Amino acid sequence: MPPHFATGGLTKPNYFSTSGSKIVDADGQEVRLTGINWFGMETGTYAPHGLWIRNWETMLDWIAALGYNTIRLPFGNEMFEPTSRPNGIDWKANPDLKGLTGIQVMDRIIAGAGERGLKVILDRHRPSSEAQAKLWYTAKCSEDRWIADWKMLAQRYLGNDVVIGADLHNEPAGDATWGTGDLKTDWRLAAERAGNAILSVNPHWLIIVEGIEKRGNQWFWMGGDLSGVAEAPVRLTVPNKLVYSAHDYGPGVFNQGWFNDPAFPANLPQVWDKHWGYIAKQGIAPVLLGEFGGKSVGVDKEGVWQRSLLDYLKKNGISYTYWAINPNSGDTGGLLLDDWLTVNKEKQAMLSAYQATKLSSVNPTKVDQTFSPPPPAPTLFADVKVYYRAINTEERTSTPTMELQVANLYQRQLPLSDLELRYWFTAANTANATRTVEVERATVGSPDYSIGINGDQITAKVVAQVPAAGKQTHYISLTFGPQAGSMVPEHGFARLTVRLRSSDGATYVQSDDYSYAPSKDLAESLKIGLYEKGKLVWGQEPK
Repeated sequence: MPPHFATGGLTKPNYFSTSGSKIVDADGQEVRLTGINWFGMETGTYAPHGLWIRNWETMLDWIAALGYNTIRLPFGNEMFEPTSRPNGIDWKANPDLKGLTGIQVMDRIIAGAGERGLKVILDRHRPSSEAQAKLWYTAKCSEDRWIADWKMLAQRYLGNDVVIGADLHNEPAGDATWGTGDLKTDWRLAAERAGNAILSVNPHWLIIVEGIEKRGNQWFWMGGDLSGVAEAPVRLTVPNKLVYSAHDYGPGVFNQGWFNDPAFPANLPQVWDKHWGYIAKQGIAPVLLGEFGGKSVGVDKEGVWQRSLLDYLKKNGISYTYWAINPNSGDTGGLLLDDWLTVNKEKQAMLSAYQATKLSSVNPTKVDQTFSPPPPAPTLFADVKVYYRAINTEERTSTPTMELQVANLYQRQLPLSDLELRYWFTAANTANATRTVEVERATVGSPDYSIGINGDQITAKVVAQVPAAGKQTHYISLTFGPQAGSMVPEHGFARLTVRLRSSDGATYVQSDDYSYAPSKDLAESLKIGLYEKGKLVWGQEPK
């Protein structure tokens, strides 16, 4: 049975519609989707990629904190089959996903997105995990199955305004035609059949229709050519729900002829106008650029193309979802680097030049499941990281003990004397106890070389919060002297083992501590603060 959704006491869901070339909210105000793709559910993992390293909620935290307001979430029909079980997941990092089906993982991602003010577009990316399909049906996945699965999803998320639309089929190509009337190849007619079937179940969704690869002998990108709309627009039974979507890529994917035009890049707006931009410019319907991306944002052709395209989108008020947050997209790379932990600063700087505001929602959550509130949005910097593990994981202990590691990803040396680490905790309720911090071990160096730090080069103390941050009344402060040394560029580490004591032997309840996590596995922690010359450069302070 599909899950039921509650609106958390809010009575006016924020469903989206269209008005001319604009997407508008429930109040008729224009909204722009400036989002990112997070792929993986269409592959044999049947789950978003990166969960072999990352916790799914911290991925959503980062997407929201980096300023995006929409996630395009690809899936494949194979994911709905009983034998398709999510895999490739670190269950220690994602214990709440263990035992769930693929669609239940999708439920979690959607609910978590709503809690963070994000909207979700569902993208039927593949019929099976093996490969994309040029037409909307294959020998193993009929048109009837394609439409039935869409109707199932439309029913499942009926009443959930986090999911705003259905991207019907990813990148029609090859034999796909537009406006020919051939029931086997005419993508425009197939989109009408699927779109109207979805709207018969869920009239609130946007129906997102991609283009095709070529018309006649004129080739473009797969899913990118919408020139046929001028003569043969898509017809839906529910008005003001149609959004056209194009995909556009650079020379790093394929060196199309227009990249070698002597007028490049001045010729690019004319190329985009011809194939899809005219739809928005002429007020026919909104356009979503569902995919674009590349490895370079520099001064080479690919970089110039990317930056020119983003300028075009911004100038013409066109929405987008960037491909992709995943670093494992072979010909484009991603917003994250290969470690899945570090943001590509150049790409983020480019995309941040055109980001719209968050999109309000009633943030529905399942009645039959409880979702923990997300941690505070992290302060994101790609240049330093802090890792943490609890050595003593007892909930109640008189000696909380932990290991902290600082990683230097700057392309310069980082003096330890510039840094302060903070671990926030709730002090035991004793009036006159003296709390002390012992540094049992401290080293600095790269992963394959370390030297000891003299004990007199570390100052470890307990500081009372004034004013108190909720229950977190104190924090451990760790600072370094001028002779403590420096971390080498790009891969330097400093490691510390720290123990907290109370003079009266009082028991600490570690589960009450903001910075505590009950795991003995070293992992990135956004609840440990790192300050460089007094400025917070990693983590999030308690509120």
